[in-house]
Amino acid sequence: MEIRWLEDFIALAKTRHFSRAADEQHVTQPTFSRRIKLLEEEMGVTLINRQTLPLSLTPEGDEFLALCETITEGVRLTRERLRDISAGHKRRISVAAPQSLLAHFFPQWLDTMGFEGRLQPYLRATGWVAADYFKALNRGECDLALCYWPRERCDLALDASACSYRTVGHERLIPVTATNAQGAPLTKLPASHRTPAPWLAYPKLGLLGGALEAHLARMNQTTYLAVKSENLYAASIKELVTLGYGMSWLPERTVRAELENGTLTRAGDARWDVPLELRLYRHQRHHHAALDALWSELSARCLTHTAAPVP
Repeated sequence: MEIRWLEDFIALAKTRHFSRAADEQHVTQPTFSRRIKLLEEEMGVTLINRQTLPLSLTPEGDEFLALCETITEGVRLTRERLRDISAGHKRRISVAAPQSLLAHFFPQWLDTMGFEGRLQPYLRATGWVAADYFKALNRGECDLALCYWPRERCDLALDASACSYRTVGHERLIPVTATNAQGAPLTKLPASHRTPAPWLAYPKLGLLGGALEAHLARMNQTTYLAVKSENLYAASIKELVTLGYGMSWLPERTVRAELENGTLTRAGDARWDVPLELRLYRHQRHHHAALDALWSELSARCLTHTAAPVP
């Protein structure tokens, strides 16, 4: 079995069409069809349901697709690393992180720790959801993942049990709103049943959304909020808040400048703040000299933990 056969199968699963998949793989359709047939013979099962339009995968095909994606991605990453080694490049450590942390925490942290030139952001990760970070760590796509994590009890559907983490900082989500011409907040907490606060929310299944929901549930105060939109990304929510479309909870670092110049103001006092940790994760199975050395250097200044789901 050849790697290109696996790539063929991924292309066919994506296009659900033999001709289009063959074009994508730059081969003739007869050659492409023959490769898929050889792949099925090698696996001993039917992978493609050819009786449907468009084509569909059999249950065995769905299972095989996951294996194909894992293997081809592993080969791609290994090729990149081998090219770096061959070119004599010193291995730099890749860090996946959300855009808000890359912009408002990562550069200063690198400078403070003296890690400049040793770590580089993995920019493909800026649009990921929380689960993507741990999947990428598992398959070795990145070395480290920097993320927000709730300090309080919170139910999250994330499996980080194969990872270790170090707490590298703290943050808090604070409620903010735009101001009117007199500098007063457009929205103030708590709102009322008759006039709920327009809320630009995070999805509840995300890290920030889950942390906020759990915090509000623990408060001995009714919160009257009307969800106007949901967005995974703090930067996008911040822009809408600044334009006056509603209030939201944002990482304090991301709004310091706006709070100082009066563009934004707090929508509630400290009772509404959600405490967070900034955690740096690594997978316990993956090792290389540069990563292990950095992890050891952090030990004097950060706490090391074996990760487990939030209780």
